[in-house]
Amino acid sequence: MRPPPLRLSLLVWGLAVAFYLFGFFQRVAPASLADLLMRDFALSAAALGNLSALYYYTYAAVQLPTGVLVSRLGPTRLLLAGCLLAGSGALLFGLAQQAALAGLGRALIGAAHGVAWVSMLALVTHWFPPQRFGTVSGVSLMVGTVGAVLAGPPLRWLADEWGWRATLAGTGAVGLLLALLIWALVRDDPRERGHASFATAAADQPTVPLGQALRELFSSRNVWLLAGVNSGVCGAFLAFTGLWGVPFFVQVHGLDAKAASLITTAMLVVFACGAPIFGALSDRWRNRKRPFAAGAVLVAAGFGVVAAAPQAPLALLVPLLLIGGLGAGSMVLSFAYVKESVAPTLQGAASGVVNAGAMVGTLVQMPAIGLILDAHWDGHMVAGVRQYGVAAFQMGLAFLALWTVAALLLVLATRERPHRSPGPASAA
Repeated sequence: MRPPPLRLSLLVWGLAVAFYLFGFFQRVAPASLADLLMRDFALSAAALGNLSALYYYTYAAVQLPTGVLVSRLGPTRLLLAGCLLAGSGALLFGLAQQAALAGLGRALIGAAHGVAWVSMLALVTHWFPPQRFGTVSGVSLMVGTVGAVLAGPPLRWLADEWGWRATLAGTGAVGLLLALLIWALVRDDPRERGHASFATAAADQPTVPLGQALRELFSSRNVWLLAGVNSGVCGAFLAFTGLWGVPFFVQVHGLDAKAASLITTAMLVVFACGAPIFGALSDRWRNRKRPFAAGAVLVAAGFGVVAAAPQAPLALLVPLLLIGGLGAGSMVLSFAYVKESVAPTLQGAASGVVNAGAMVGTLVQMPAIGLILDAHWDGHMVAGVRQYGVAAFQMGLAFLALWTVAALLLVLATRERPHRSPGPASAA
């Protein structure tokens, strides 16, 4: 049999990455709607942080089971279930009249989107040559981040025109439609369409008992180090762009919500561009650690300077944050790195753990920053929304900056094997 035609591979990948884009949109939507959510649900900063973080709690919780199940049930089934659940969660969030129901919808979306990235990488392993894994995964992250861009000024414009409830509920219908397309068109392996698979070597691997697989996974040094790296390189970036960046620019620099969301959206754009750049460079250099460390340096430097001088001119702060966003795109290397650090039978679960690292970082950082802001609140409110001073935001940003420095130290502690062409895997 011949390998699948490129157009068919791109169709399968495209539908999978469309779900990833949908989830990324839902992930950062509260940033653009922060003042509206605080007003309509009467939320403090800590409460808003917890509401937003519910997505990350459930997302992180499903990572390890997803990594195991993707090799047993197949990525298509997980993607289909994820789309159905995410669409339902978005409908619930948009229609909720109480914060508790909105939180439940947010949690459902997080759990559903938790299967997207690992399942998509599994499809990439089967439908694309292994030497293109780093590049395709980088492009996947870039395309997915378009969802975050749409959750910036476009979402705010729609919310102002039609109301945030109707807008978010409408996205739920999109998720349900995407589920139908995945059911009709996506298959786990090219052999189901009469073509040769790029994962034939992995298909011959014996299935490892779950207990043995988990023991081997827990003993892997790189798996846990890379998860920790992602908690800072990506987690801090998502905590800022996904929630607290817009309030920072509004309350410290006096911008309106739309202008502030343009800055965080620009950060997401350069993050999206950084992913394929770092992925392609890593594939070309046949090295994961050095470019990943370089990205971590950029993130730590960007947040470090902003934390030290939060009132500096935007002409200085914005370029630094954009550079940090570019460096955050290096997190995509963690998947190729961990893929080459464990046995083929463990690659799905290892990818899940590394992916969970970013979410664990964010789910801790979002409410923690809210608590820091509330601890420094002087009681000032505008239109029912709490206002926080420069000192409060500086403490929160310092917390993020220190976390990114720790992430840099962790990536330096990883050990890269002498490079070999990334082996195919049944799940990655």
